[in-house]
Amino acid sequence: MRQPHFHLPSRTPLSAAPRTPLGRTTRRVIAALGLMSLVAGCSSDDEAPYIEQPVEQLYNGATDELLNANYDEAARLYDEVERQHPYSVWASKAQLMAAYAFYQANKYDDAVNTLDRFIQLHPGNKDIAYAYYLKAISYYEQISDVARDQKTTREALEALDEVIRRFPETTYARDAELKIDLARDHLAGKHMEIGRYYLNRGEYLAAINRFRMVIEDYQTTTHVPEALHRLVECYLSIGVISEAQATASVLGYNFPGSDWYLDSYALLTGQDLRPEEDKGSWISRIWNSVI
Repeated sequence: MRQPHFHLPSRTPLSAAPRTPLGRTTRRVIAALGLMSLVAGCSSDDEAPYIEQPVEQLYNGATDELLNANYDEAARLYDEVERQHPYSVWASKAQLMAAYAFYQANKYDDAVNTLDRFIQLHPGNKDIAYAYYLKAISYYEQISDVARDQKTTREALEALDEVIRRFPETTYARDAELKIDLARDHLAGKHMEIGRYYLNRGEYLAAINRFRMVIEDYQTTTHVPEALHRLVECYLSIGVISEAQATASVLGYNFPGSDWYLDSYALLTGQDLRPEEDKGSWISRIWNSVI
């Protein structure tokens, strides 16, 4: 719950003093002082002057800016709460709210840095679960298309796993479990993209390694049927017929109606072959072990 606003008395304007003509010497002094002030201002990098304010005024002002979607200003004011009143009960609240303001402004790096500091300084805070969750979401919302580097996706996956491990009974953990599926799907998609690249270049062993990663590490993702089919293609290309048949058999058994199985079946029958189970094949051992 927000604290009530504290209304400060309005400032009474000073009465204007009558103007008097300035002498030449006086004008020169004023001009010199003005120049000195300008130089001093430039040397201080235009830093805003430090003005101490009551903690309630700062916190409420920051919250008003947040509600008005002025996220940068909200983050700045929340930081001021912590800077001016580091030992108040509002300092930790303001730190977490600053991270949220950065997140809302899509400044994910700032949000993560602020959250890391909050987690380090306040490990027993009642909102610590939310801090871990917000950090995970800050990574998660940066997940890009599979054509780009997936470093952030791996960071999101690690952070989501940490939420589940540390706070398994919370709603944050349940939401993290749902988001993990998409993160894993993106990582599998990256392996598929690289595997297809090697396949098109005729580098079949390198392609096989990538498609095997999808089968072994990301078997619950949407990319598995295609990965199995691409393995059939690779094995046929290098003449490892038994592995091609075994892989097609696994594909047909688990995804009988998929277009990928129809394509694999057509490849085999085009060479007078059929899908055949081979319990000694790595694909059969892997598939049975994870099921």
